[in-house]
Amino acid sequence: MEKIIIDTEQFQRTISRISHQIIEKHSSFDDVVLVGIKRRGAEIAEMLQKRIAELAQIELPMMSLDITFYRDDLEQTHQDPVYSGSEHTLSLQDKKVILIDDVLFTGRTIRAALDALLDFGRASKIELVIFIDRGHRELPIRADYVGKNIPTARSEKIQVRTQHYDGINQVALMT
Repeated sequence: MEKIIIDTEQFQRTISRISHQIIEKHSSFDDVVLVGIKRRGAEIAEMLQKRIAELAQIELPMMSLDITFYRDDLEQTHQDPVYSGSEHTLSLQDKKVILIDDVLFTGRTIRAALDALLDFGRASKIELVIFIDRGHRELPIRADYVGKNIPTARSEKIQVRTQHYDGINQVALMT
């Protein structure tokens, strides 16, 4: 059973709100880079990049990050990992990185992404954007920007759907 908790209109408002927050927090966008975690985090990063460009008339550099080989659960999945590579790779040396993902749950995906980021240089600062924070953290990770906090039971699932992968921008709670 599923319940739509963020519809298409609310999704766009959330992208806009997070974009405004990022703009307000940064007095300058010199050396700021958006990094989206593949798959849906990268698509959300593209939406934020576009909205920030509309609001602040600045085109922030962006790259997509594949964290496949940095995950700590590879042996538990019993599947061969599929690495699709990182697109538009950039040097992150001394950059202010805004790391973006769709759902924050245990924190392990973000831990893997932080490890992967080191391959592109040592950032001067890393901020975290999460579209949905559902709780249940196993690691001490907290987002700087949160689209929506949705407390869930461990048995429930949150599915962020995006236009490119799902044909619609929305968030569903699966029970």
